[in-house]
Amino acid sequence: MNRISTHVLDTAKGKPAAGVPVRLERQDSSGTWTPLGSARTDQDGRCGQLLPAGATLAEGVYRLTFETATYFAASAADGLYPVVEITFRIRGGESQFHIPLLLSPNGYTTYRGS
Repeated sequence: MNRISTHVLDTAKGKPAAGVPVRLERQDSSGTWTPLGSARTDQDGRCGQLLPAGATLAEGVYRLTFETATYFAASAADGLYPVVEITFRIRGGESQFHIPLLLSPNGYTTYRGS
């Protein structure tokens, strides 16, 4: 199965970040970004699949964009980063990527999950 998923945790609250809009894009050889999928994190802060149904995970550069201003506004928090973009490379032969985001009003971090 080909999959790109994410999980957003609000480290300030110690809880999943529900309702965060997330967009997945792929960069072509000219540097142009092409939208592939979008979703909002569920109650557990997860987007289980951002690739369109039947899509093959191709080698290349991808970007996840998290609209964190929407989440912070709903949480009545004053966030420093209104948008978080995570750009990553997929190499040949890879079929599943999980990219978590650990988020707080004044910072964030990410890593390759499993």
